Amino acid sequence: MATNLLQKGISLLLRQQTNILSAAFIIMATVILSQLLGLVRQRFLVGIFGASNTLGVYLASSRLPDFLFQLIIAGALSSAFIPVFSDYLRKNKEKEGHAFASTILSLGLGVFFVLSLILVIFAEFFSHLLAPGFSSGQISLMANLMRIIIAGELLFIIGSFLSAVLQSYNHFFIPGIAAALYNLGIILGMVFLSQWIGIYAPAVGVIIGSLIFVGLQLPLIRKIGFTYHPKSLKNIEGFKEVINLMWPRTLSLAIFQSGTLLTVTLISFLADPGRSYVIFDYAQTLAFAPVALFGQTIAQAAFPVLSRQREDLEAFKATFITSLYQMLYLVLPISVLFLVLRIPIVRLIYGAAQFDWPATVLTGRVMGFFVISLFAQAVIYLISRAFYALHDTVTPLIVGALSTAAMLIAAGIMVFFLHFGITSIAIAYSFGSILQFVILFVVLHVKTKGFHKMRLFITLSKLFTATFFTGFALYIPIKLLDQLVFDTTHTVNLILLTGISSIIGLSLYVLLTWLFQVQEARTYLLILKKLGNWREILGRSDEVIDGANLKV
Repeated sequence: MATNLLQKGISLLLRQQTNILSAAFIIMATVILSQLLGLVRQRFLVGIFGASNTLGVYLASSRLPDFLFQLIIAGALSSAFIPVFSDYLRKNKEKEGHAFASTILSLGLGVFFVLSLILVIFAEFFSHLLAPGFSSGQISLMANLMRIIIAGELLFIIGSFLSAVLQSYNHFFIPGIAAALYNLGIILGMVFLSQWIGIYAPAVGVIIGSLIFVGLQLPLIRKIGFTYHPKSLKNIEGFKEVINLMWPRTLSLAIFQSGTLLTVTLISFLADPGRSYVIFDYAQTLAFAPVALFGQTIAQAAFPVLSRQREDLEAFKATFITSLYQMLYLVLPISVLFLVLRIPIVRLIYGAAQFDWPATVLTGRVMGFFVISLFAQAVIYLISRAFYALHDTVTPLIVGALSTAAMLIAAGIMVFFLHFGITSIAIAYSFGSILQFVILFVVLHVKTKGFHKMRLFITLSKLFTATFFTGFALYIPIKLLDQLVFDTTHTVNLILLTGISSIIGLSLYVLLTWLFQVQEARTYLLILKKLGNWREILGRSDEVIDGANLKV
C-alpha cells in the first residue's frame, strides 16, 4: 500500500503540470529543498573554513562569473526564450522550435565563452577592480578561484537551457530538483576534497554541481524528444522577437547585478574585508530564504492569471490584491520571528566550532537589518510581474535603477563617512528595497485606476497589528526561559527554547488573524485540512498554465 502510494506520488511529480496549483506546489517544494541544501552548504563552508578572510575571498570570487551568467543568459531565458519557444510548441512546430532552442544555446555559449576567456586571462585585474581593498594575496587567490568557477558556469548554462526547454513542456519537478542538487555538488566537493586542496574544494564542487544539474535533466530531455541541431540565425524565425523581449529584462538584471558587484567593492574597504563579506553573505542568505520561498513562488503562480486578466482591470486588481494578502500573511510573521530570534537562528544554522561568537552576534545584527525589508523584497516580485502582465517592462527597470542608485549612495555614506561597518550595507539595502516597493506600488495604483484604499488599509492594519503582538509573544518566552529554565550553551536546549518560542508566537499570530477575520487565515487553515487529498487536488486541471509564464 505504502509503495503503491509512493509510486503514484512520484508519477504525479514527474508528469507535466497542467494547472497553476500543481505548478506552484512543485516550485515551492523544490525551492524548499534548494534552500535547505543551500544552508547545509553554508554550514559546511563555515564549519571547514570558519568566518575567515579566505572564505570571504571564495564567496566574492563567484560574483563576476555570476554577473556574466545573469547578464547573458538569465535575462534571455526568463523574459524571451521561454515565451518564443512555447509559441513554437503551441503552433505544433516542434522541429523548428528545437532548431531555435539549439541556435540560442549555441549563441549563448559562444558569447559567454568569449567573455569568460577574457575574464580568465585578466582575472587578477578584474579581481582588483572588484575588490580594491583586498590584499595582493587575496586578489591572487580570488583570481584563481574565479577561473575554476567560470568552468562550472559554462556547464550551468547548458543546464539552464535544458530547464527552460522542460518548463516550456510544463515539466517543473526535474528542473527544480536538478537546480537544488547543484548545491549537493558543492557539498560533495568540500567533503571529499577540502583536506587536500583547501578552499579550492568548493570551487571544484561548483563544477560537480553543474554536472549534476545537467545530468539529471538529460533523461527527460530525451524522453520529450528534444534534438540539438542549430541553424544559421538568418534561418531562425523569432530571433528578433527574442532580442526585443530580452533587452529590458537584461538591462534590469545588469543594474541589479552591478549593485551587487559594487557592494563587494564597498565591503572590501572595511576592516577585515574577507571576514566582513562572510558575515554579509551569510546574513543575506538566511534573511532572503522567506523571500525565495513565498515571494518568488506566489508571484510565479499568480503571473499567468494576471496576464490573462490584462484587459479586465477589476479582475486583475482582485487577483493582485488577493496574492498580495496571501504573500504578506506568510512573510510578516516569519519576518518578526527572524528579527526576534535572529541570534538563536544564526547559532543553530551556522553554529560550528569555526564560527565564533562575535561572528554569530554580528551576523544576527546584519540579518536583523535585512529582515526589516523582507515584506518589501517579497512584494516587489509580485508588483514586477503585475507590470510585466500589463506589458510594461520599462517602469520596473527605471524604478529598479533609481532604488539601486539610492541604495549605493546610502551605503557609501554610511561606510566612508558614518563608519557603520558591515551593517551599513544591510541598512542601505533595506532602505532601497522599501523605496522601490513604495514607488512601484504607487505607480501601479495609478496605472490600474486605483485599488480600494479603505479595504487595503483595514486588511494591512490587521496583519501588521497581529505581527506586532507576535513579536512580543516571541520575545517574552525566549527571555524568561533562557534565564530561568534552559541552559542554551547546549544545542538541544537551544532548539527547545527556539521551538517553544516560535510555536507560542506563531500560534498567537494565527489566533489574532482568525479573530480579526482576516480571510487568508481561513484560506490557509482550509488548505491544511485538505492536505490529505493533495494528490487529487494537484491533479486537477481547471486552470491551465502557460509554460511561457511560470519562469519569468
